[in-house]
Amino acid sequence: MKTNWRAAFQIAAVYVGTVVGAGFATGKEIVEFFSRFGFFGLIGILLAGYLFIYLGSKLMRMAASINARSYQELNEHLFGKTFGNVINFLLLFMLLGVSGVMLSGAGAVFEEQLGLDKTTGVLFTIGLSIIVMIIGIKGLFMVNIIVVPMMILFSLILFYYSVQLPYFMDQLLYIPYAEDGWKSVVAPFTYTAFNLALSQAVLVPVASEIKDDAAVKWGGIIGGVALTIILLSSHMTLIMLPGLESYQIPMATIMKGFSTGIYGIFVLVIYGEIFTSIIGNIFGLERQLNKYLKIPSLMIVSFIFIFTYFISLIGYGTLLSYLYPLFGYISLAFVILLWMKPLHGRAKT
Repeated sequence: MKTNWRAAFQIAAVYVGTVVGAGFATGKEIVEFFSRFGFFGLIGILLAGYLFIYLGSKLMRMAASINARSYQELNEHLFGKTFGNVINFLLLFMLLGVSGVMLSGAGAVFEEQLGLDKTTGVLFTIGLSIIVMIIGIKGLFMVNIIVVPMMILFSLILFYYSVQLPYFMDQLLYIPYAEDGWKSVVAPFTYTAFNLALSQAVLVPVASEIKDDAAVKWGGIIGGVALTIILLSSHMTLIMLPGLESYQIPMATIMKGFSTGIYGIFVLVIYGEIFTSIIGNIFGLERQLNKYLKIPSLMIVSFIFIFTYFISLIGYGTLLSYLYPLFGYISLAFVILLWMKPLHGRAKT
């Protein structure tokens, strides 16, 4: 049967949109895991890119092949029922924590880049997210189809500006001193593990809904390649920013210096990427909690946003620096088992 390329690109867009969250889009996450290690960070990105392509595609194909409707069912398939329940419990709190980071990131965009109150940004994002949640999975597809190509385009624009600078190659090959330099070795694995473990909240139900193995496979491959391109171009841009670790939203700071004309549009794109990740996480959380709480979905979503709002009150940079690496180590078991588990069966076409 021929590949449904429209479905493949939809899946790829949702994959990219889910992974490219607050930390990825702003550049803060890339700095924390890769760019602060210089050339070693570049090598780490290439390895992470391969893992995104191979494991992202395998995760979705496996979910579709067993007709998993939520990440709980996939984790029970990987870990067994007892340990799978432990992993699902941890993932539930990780998703809540990351959603809080995303909201804090949205507030940081309003505060640092637009000069508005952080709380205004957070509350505006919550309201907009609830509207998209009411629309459902079609709303998730629609937002990602618009925002993801824009993010790739702007990443390439920034990369183009960066390579024009006279000392680009020196910075690309430079290896700065870092007290925790050993983390550059494990960063590709913890970074991929963290993102894939959390992304399954969205990717599992999406892959099962498509029910086309070829489309799911190519959606994972295309999405993984797109993530690698964004990671590489963002890294090669970020290394040109002096004191890159001191900024909350380094990518926007760089764009402001290169081209004030399109800076405003780029800020909107960053916000759009944060927004897609928030609704993706909330979509997955609502699907999971709906199994245990026999109350209307809108009420579940409201409870989730109340909880994550209080998390978002902590500083964005502080949240990301501590929670993301911690979640990465917790998620390593998931990625190891995903790699080792054979892909049994095929999705129905």
